[in-house]
Amino acid sequence: MPCWINYLRMSERLVFRPLSGIVLLDKATGLSSNAALQRVRRLFRAEKAGHTGSLDPLASGLLPICLGEATKLAGFLLDHDKRYQVRIRLGITTTTGDAEGEVLATAPVPALTEQAIQALLARFQGETLQTPPMYSALRHQGQRLYELARRGVEVERPARPVTLHELHLLAIGADSLELAVHCSKGTYIRTLAEDIGTALGCGGHVTLLRRTGVGNLTLTQACTESALAALSEDERLAVLLAPDAIVKHIPAIHLSDEAGFCVSRGQTVPATGASAVGTVRLYVRQTRFLGMGEVRSDGYVAPRRLLRCFPQDGNHNGLKGRDS
Repeated sequence: MPCWINYLRMSERLVFRPLSGIVLLDKATGLSSNAALQRVRRLFRAEKAGHTGSLDPLASGLLPICLGEATKLAGFLLDHDKRYQVRIRLGITTTTGDAEGEVLATAPVPALTEQAIQALLARFQGETLQTPPMYSALRHQGQRLYELARRGVEVERPARPVTLHELHLLAIGADSLELAVHCSKGTYIRTLAEDIGTALGCGGHVTLLRRTGVGNLTLTQACTESALAALSEDERLAVLLAPDAIVKHIPAIHLSDEAGFCVSRGQTVPATGASAVGTVRLYVRQTRFLGMGEVRSDGYVAPRRLLRCFPQDGNHNGLKGRDS
């Protein structure tokens, strides 16, 4: 029997449910972010799921996956800083900037000393302009850049501002470097590897990339797909983080029952306790999370992204999850 028929039959037997929460997945290499997302969705039998920033198939590491109502908050994490561990192979330039591409050029690698590499890395730190690679998901006239690249088409890409907060040298080999990177959103580590190789006069590409942090979330909190699959139903539900786990970096406002009722119906209320204008988390009675709001200059808070309310009784058909 063809395997796809078995897959369809398994899909028919699954009963999906309105489950909400955050799964911190340690994605394996060789798997696209969407494929990883669908596998986690099936494990939890969640009706709706989305991730908060894709990882290339070559890359592994932290991939926060939002289930149900938590998908409404994914955008608040997309803009946050990321942390990576990367290994750069020097002396070889590839079409994609990583080990999956075809070799374009080779060059001898100069003698590498820690002092010279540290001085080089210091030049890359801080705010800079970075040109996105052709093998990326950005669009040009409605088409993905990687689709154009696969057809041999190269188009001009405007440089974009990014910030490299930290570049730590972890190891030096005869023809390789291993770095820990803390960077802003939109930073392409493959481009950074190529730029470092160019600065050394020999070229370079990524052979290992592992995301270790997204915002306030770290890889130490994550589970692999195999670990999730080995858990019982109750154990798997206990892994879920509450939806607000991905917005803990944003200030919070605690509302009275009456104010919370008004906000849930789209009304503005006095922003009691707010220290500044801008985006805030909204709670009722300290613990019940309503969603996201915006404190205005007139001293009122307006609802911006509210979550459907569920009974707070520990039932994972609602929004109840463990704290981050």
